[in-house]
Amino acid sequence: MKTTATVAGVGVDTRHWIGGRRTGSAATFTDVSPIDERPIAEIARGTGAEVSAAVQAARQAFPGWSATPPAHRAKILNAIADGAERRAEELAQVETCDNGSLLRSHRRGVMPRAAHNFRFFADWLGRLGPGDLEVEGHREQVSWAPSGVTAVITPWNAPLMLATWRIAPALAAGNTVVAKPPEWAPLTASLLADITAEAGLPDGVFNLVQGLGGEAGAPLAAHPDLARVSFTGSVATGRKVAAAAGAQLTPVSLELGGKSPLLVFADADLDLAVRHAVGQYDNAGQVCLAGTRLLVDERVAGDFTARFLERAAALRQGDPRDEATDVGPNITRAHLERVDGFVQRAVAAGARALLGGTANHALGGLYYRPTLLAGAKPGSEILTEEVFGPVLTLQTFTGEDEAVALANSTRYGLAATMFTGDRGRAGRVSARLVAGTVWVNCFFVRDLRAPFGGARLSGIGREGGTWSFDFYGDVKNTVYAPEGWRSDG
Repeated sequence: MKTTATVAGVGVDTRHWIGGRRTGSAATFTDVSPIDERPIAEIARGTGAEVSAAVQAARQAFPGWSATPPAHRAKILNAIADGAERRAEELAQVETCDNGSLLRSHRRGVMPRAAHNFRFFADWLGRLGPGDLEVEGHREQVSWAPSGVTAVITPWNAPLMLATWRIAPALAAGNTVVAKPPEWAPLTASLLADITAEAGLPDGVFNLVQGLGGEAGAPLAAHPDLARVSFTGSVATGRKVAAAAGAQLTPVSLELGGKSPLLVFADADLDLAVRHAVGQYDNAGQVCLAGTRLLVDERVAGDFTARFLERAAALRQGDPRDEATDVGPNITRAHLERVDGFVQRAVAAGARALLGGTANHALGGLYYRPTLLAGAKPGSEILTEEVFGPVLTLQTFTGEDEAVALANSTRYGLAATMFTGDRGRAGRVSARLVAGTVWVNCFFVRDLRAPFGGARLSGIGREGGTWSFDFYGDVKNTVYAPEGWRSDG
């Protein structure tokens, strides 16, 4: 069986990474590029056997890694960041071919952020500790102990960045990791395994099992020897992961779907609001945080819509490797058909397509035109369910109460974006929005020190800064009596 693939001129090992060595499987699955729907690699197809081997390797490596001084763990994580920075162009080229995201985005933001994830948590490791507490003369000392083997299961829309966002704090906390990359875009995870080895990460501390969700992801989430499970993906799969981990009482962190609102009040800077609203088509709409529901004050709705349509019409759709491209393909044929199904059902139910509404037949393949739908009935599917494609909806409101009611009218609560020139309104409305993150007059600004996560069906838990260590570590409180010491030995 061929064990490497050449993608964008980069050699990628297509086998698993278990216990510090490459391991194949009896079967493979085909990795297809969404750019042109051509096969680019045959990937080792892991099952429960490979999962068990990886968890066992991680368990064997845990005592040594957990006992490694934090400063030395941080040194290795910084070396991983250095390796990711050196290979940033390779990572960008491979991931663009693998998942169809824009090459310019990978170069400018995504791959630098993947490297930064390791550097940030390496640095944060040295800052842990809220300081000693005191009660009735007793000193209470808070610490974070490594918890064990962590499973990291990640999605295809930003596979490397979202993986490193979980792998880095898990390793920093002293845990060992078994990662399962998405079957639709697994290649940069394999390159990450090479980078960790080159950085001197001990064998078995990071392991990679590739495969399909039901064959590799399911047995991983259910494995009894895990200490933590971190999952990013759909609500449906998140339920399965939570149920599997729950049977073992394994703590889980879930970042799931979104149906986020983008509110525009009459006193907003409309040019700013329109620019960010059109920006929601980024990554062909395959972004969980995207503000896909445009909620606009009826007094400026006409002006906003005209400006939006003008700006959106100028978007260039095409090959994501072209620096001039603004909107690339959707990930698979099945996903494209799912997106189109949402649009056609909405139109059949009375919604109007002000923009797009069909696949881009001029380009063929997996390209769906940026779409804006108006006139959908309240509570309809297109307004309440996650499409995960380049499809936005437009609704109007008459005041703050109606705006908040519309914004909170789904089962999700991942994020919300708001544009207003009134600081008082910004505070009032953001306090009432059900969302893990609220952006005011901006979008997608994120400090890794801040908590991130969702409400309702958008997830369980928060990660970022100390919140990540709260999840990946076992938080311990040691209480010292004020008297009775005979020596400091």
